[in-house]
Order: sequence, then C-alpha cells, then structure tokens
Amino acid sequence: MIEPRLASGVLISAIKRMVEAEGDFATVLKKGDAVSGAILLIGQVRGADPKLYECYPSLGGQTAWQTVDLKEPGVVAVQDYWQKRCARDPDLWVFELDVASGARLDGLLAMFI
Repeated sequence: MIEPRLASGVLISAIKRMVEAEGDFATVLKKGDAVSGAILLIGQVRGADPKLYECYPSLGGQTAWQTVDLKEPGVVAVQDYWQKRCARDPDLWVFELDVASGARLDGLLAMFI
C-alpha cells in the first residue's frame, strides 16, 4: 500500500520557512513538479562543504533523505551533478540550505521525512 505524502512544493515551502525563521538561508535553485517532483537538497554549513541529499522512498513506504556520493567533493561537483540531473528530470526540485551547524542540518533532515 502506498502511503500519502506531502506534495513536493508544500514540503519545500515548509522547510524554507522553518530554516529562515531560525536566521539560516534557504533558496530554490530550480522548481520542479509541484505535486510529485523529486527533491535534491544541497546542504552546507556556513557556506562550506556542500553535500547533496535526495529524498527516496524507503522499504517501509515512507521517505528518507540519503546522501548522494560524488566522485569529488566541492561546489563545482555539486553544481555539475544537479545540472545534469535536471537535464534528465525536468520535474526535479533543487533546493539549497545554508545553516549554522551540522547538527541543525541533521535535525532539519530528520524532521522532514
């Protein structure tokens, strides 16, 4: 049985408001399908060490954030990856968060699954 989930646009909006309410930065780099678009999140702490996360369905039917492993770390590799993904998936959302600490980023990801 498939569990209902929040529409992608609603989930992005909720995360963005929560991040900005705490004084952190959030922006949508590319809008995807408002209802069912996949979400690619770029998370960084104080503008450094960007990491990619994607929201995947788990075996239990819920969703979970998983780290995307890149061959090389860094801003250029992250940008290349998401731009290539967008070329293959026009419904993809690309969302960027810049927060004050790694614990804050982990907490946000845990909250929105």
